[in-house]
Amino acid sequence: MTPDGLTPDPGLPDDRTNDDRLLDEWLPGLRLVDHHVHGAFAASPDRAGFEESLREGPHGPVPSWMSAFDSQLGFAVRRWCAPLLGLPAHASPDAYWRRRAELGEREVTGRLLPAAGVEHWLVDTGYQGDRLLTPGALGERAGGTGHTVVRLESLAEQLAAQGTGADAYPEAFRELLHAATRDAVAVKTVAAYRTGLDLDWSRPEPERVRAAAARWLAEAGPLPRLADPVLVRHAVHCAVDRGLPIQFHTGFGDRDLDLHRVNPLLLTGLLRQPRVAAVPVMLLHCYPFHREAGYLAQAFDQVYCDVGLAVNHVGARAAAVVAESMELAPFAKLLYSSDAWGPAELHFLGAALWRRATAGTVRAWVAAGDWSEPDARRVVRMIGRDNALRAYRL
Repeated sequence: MTPDGLTPDPGLPDDRTNDDRLLDEWLPGLRLVDHHVHGAFAASPDRAGFEESLREGPHGPVPSWMSAFDSQLGFAVRRWCAPLLGLPAHASPDAYWRRRAELGEREVTGRLLPAAGVEHWLVDTGYQGDRLLTPGALGERAGGTGHTVVRLESLAEQLAAQGTGADAYPEAFRELLHAATRDAVAVKTVAAYRTGLDLDWSRPEPERVRAAAARWLAEAGPLPRLADPVLVRHAVHCAVDRGLPIQFHTGFGDRDLDLHRVNPLLLTGLLRQPRVAAVPVMLLHCYPFHREAGYLAQAFDQVYCDVGLAVNHVGARAAAVVAESMELAPFAKLLYSSDAWGPAELHFLGAALWRRATAGTVRAWVAAGDWSEPDARRVVRMIGRDNALRAYRL
């Protein structure tokens, strides 16, 4: 079995066409660009911490009456990751955890990260980065290259912690953004979590920015958290001026966000602005609004989208989500991402499940005569790597 699980099970009848075999033989070797990811654990978690990291929505330990292994993601871990750790597929949760603990985090990451087959990792370090491998260390451990994505809200919070005054704030943010992104490939905003996306996305006047900064800085405290709509808008428009691709969290996430306020359609007013039209806008995750994101990618030349994060969490249903993401969005505007954070299982599974789901989807279209096999391979390569190489200028 190849690490990504594309080799058919021995019990399946070998009645596939030559085109099917060519696709299956080619796709496992395609080196991907994971355009939105976080670091892998630098040190081993305990079992409670590991299971907690298999859930996206809740905070805190898994209740004693349930297990995170009893989920589509948990089943995928036991099916696809267990063999890479020297266990049979579908090993029990207890057996899986014992083996993982026996190997240790460095060995686990050394087996799982390279098996993802990712050449470039675009790493957001803005969430609990002190627990994770740095972009450089992640790339080295995985046999690829790590790149930095700068989180806009973290820059504002850095200014607050440094005691920046309200009058200086507008220009201080702009200067810090330029300095922090000198070697970065993109910026990201988590406005979805802080304010929702249902904002007036016009560029705020400097006087309004200073007034908002005065209010926020007065209340920020020792652990500042940017949640002021005016300052979030200021950050995004400064990023537009900077010209790097801007990543927006949309759709599925933990319970800090209000899901009905993170539909990517709420960004339409921003996307219509002429200055924004010149900057790649990356809609992350999108599920369950991936069809809405596909519309935006169709309607606006600068918009790209992915279904990262969801592919891991829907597990065996990944093919349905991947197929829906390919309904309306132009193929040159779709990207691959895992949004993995913490366990190296998520970095591996993001790639393995995406390859498997994508192969199954386009194989069916080829078999039905709707696509040719050369077109299938060309489009899969576009989504898996070429679109990101172009958009991020890698």
